[in-house]
Amino acid sequence: MKIIVLLFIAFILVSLFSALYFMIRDKGQSRRAVKALTVRVALSVVLFALLMLGFHFGIISTRL
Repeated sequence: MKIIVLLFIAFILVSLFSALYFMIRDKGQSRRAVKALTVRVALSVVLFALLMLGFHFGIISTRL
């Protein structure tokens, strides 16, 4: 589960920085930055749902 979470975080960061690159490169003339940010939000929602399901089904514990 840790690897999956780390992969999602890596993909979210890649999407965020690609949106920044498209905003700088295109100067607001294309919709590529909007698409990259949409992907970032979707990945964040999926990661949150996976964490909640993992906690609910006992895959993730609250033990320290």
